[in-house]
Amino acid sequence: MKKNSRLVYSTDKGRIKTPDDDTAATPDGDGIVRIRRETSGRKGNAATTISGVPLPEAELKALAKKLKQSCGSGGSVKNGVIEIQGDHREKMRELLSKDGYTVKLAGG
Repeated sequence: MKKNSRLVYSTDKGRIKTPDDDTAATPDGDGIVRIRRETSGRKGNAATTISGVPLPEAELKALAKKLKQSCGSGGSVKNGVIEIQGDHREKMRELLSKDGYTVKLAGG
């Protein structure tokens, strides 16, 4: 019987890294940054979401910080999507266009 050397779960070693965990890969996409205004799941409050930014996680967080400071509101980065509190679509479009991104306003 052949023993499988790939460890799936262990409680005594902590987090188990795979070789893929060390690379900070950029997400795949079509190169277009999409800006949306969303209210679903937010009790009616608007949030601006920015998706499709081709940056690794660390640089994405730095960009999110810059965008939040420029409009004076809070926000976060979740699953490669920047979320900013409030409706700031036009301001985000202007700032991201200046940085050289192809930007589209998506949704309603």
